[in-house]
Amino acid sequence: MPAQPSSLAIHRSRRHWSQAAVALGVLAATGLSTGAWGQDKWPSKPVRIVVPFAPGGTTDILARAVAPELSKAFGQSFVVENKPGAGGNLGADIVAKSAPDGYNLLMGTVGTHGINKALYEKMPFDPKKDFAPITLVAGVPNVMVMNAERAAKAGIHTVGDFIRHAKANPGKLNMASSGNGTSIHMAGELFKDRTGVFMTHIPYRGSGPALLDLLGGNADVMFDNLPSAMPHIKTGKLKAFAVTSATRSAALPEVPTIEEAGPLPGFEASSWFGLLAPAGTPADIVNRIQQETAKALNTPAIKEKLLAQGAIPSGNTPQEFTKLIASEITKWAGVVKASGARLD
Repeated sequence: MPAQPSSLAIHRSRRHWSQAAVALGVLAATGLSTGAWGQDKWPSKPVRIVVPFAPGGTTDILARAVAPELSKAFGQSFVVENKPGAGGNLGADIVAKSAPDGYNLLMGTVGTHGINKALYEKMPFDPKKDFAPITLVAGVPNVMVMNAERAAKAGIHTVGDFIRHAKANPGKLNMASSGNGTSIHMAGELFKDRTGVFMTHIPYRGSGPALLDLLGGNADVMFDNLPSAMPHIKTGKLKAFAVTSATRSAALPEVPTIEEAGPLPGFEASSWFGLLAPAGTPADIVNRIQQETAKALNTPAIKEKLLAQGAIPSGNTPQEFTKLIASEITKWAGVVKASGARLD
């Protein structure tokens, strides 16, 4: 017969299970689990926000506006890292393949999460399946700009003047952008398609370097995001002809829309920027980041700063941002098809 346990062993066993039951009861009462313990400690180290473009563009501007506010809210550094390349796909892919632990965030754009799926033959990530949308940070109109001196010398003062000049000089003009697949690129492609003008597209690794060449006279025109172009418009170095949004921007109320100025009925090619995390990031972390981002965007200082630059702050919910991304993928698939643009 097998040996029977002693009374002392039975007593110890009962005490062990009694202690375990008490511990589980405490966890249940406080609503904690082993996973929650780990999440409650978040963030215990710096969080990175990947900007998939070079410094100086609107994606970078918005990330650096939000990062200090999140650092203050969570008591840990939120560090912006620029990872440009492939129209934003390189940086977005880095985050898509990062650990879903709340320490890797992306400042995504209409390019990375709306346009590129239709534009690129092969994508390294799925913009819907591989990400957990957190919140839309801001919506931004694009603005058609030229080097002011070059525009004046060529007698270009309006969108109509530009169209006539481009048609009189076929193949001689180039169009700078922040990269293939960006809203800056696609706004230009839509303009080419609707007007019948031909311009050579020159993609850069971000709006910042593209603007430098435009200001230096090495590029002819750009459909830049308004916040990055605004300082140069205010100094008079860039001539703003029109905004690409459906309505005029409150930051530049005297500048018409391309729909008005063309006139090109129905022309609209706006940009947006938002925070995303890798798919599988715990929902409570996603929600906490969304809530603090929304609070930051609603503070008078941040709100006024962004509005003055032409950006419209948002801070919507993860669910609302998810729906926006889905609708934008559908919308831009039609624009890409109409433009005939396609990249390997």
